[in-house]
Amino acid sequence: MENTQSTPKAPKIKLDFKDSKYATGRRKTSVARVWLKKGSGKIYVNGKIFSDYFASDNHKMQITRPFELINQATDYDVRCSVTGGGHTGQAGALVHGIARALILFDSEYRATLKTEKLSTRDSRSVERKKPGRRKARRSFQFSKR
Repeated sequence: MENTQSTPKAPKIKLDFKDSKYATGRRKTSVARVWLKKGSGKIYVNGKIFSDYFASDNHKMQITRPFELINQATDYDVRCSVTGGGHTGQAGALVHGIARALILFDSEYRATLKTEKLSTRDSRSVERKKPGRRKARRSFQFSKR
């Protein structure tokens, strides 16, 4: 018996980003490739609207923060493809990419975004596990007797 029913796929959104600026954002093990252009404030992540892709309100607020800092929340459209890591790392990578692309649009935003540390890559990542230990720094339980 064969299952002939197929789930309908969401149509891929076709976006014209010919006159856009490109930037790469990174965080932990996530990499975000960001295309930014003048528009109406739409943000697409991996072909979906960002509010559908990121479930957490904290991540949604974090992603829109660069636009709020420059007081232009609805002036730019963003198309982004994110790979690697989890949702928190991907949100951080997206913010880094958006900030770098905004600086390419107008270098006056650099001071504002740099003071909020959005254009700087957050280099913190998970420390590797060492041999003879349970985790990176945690030892095995010590038994005196």
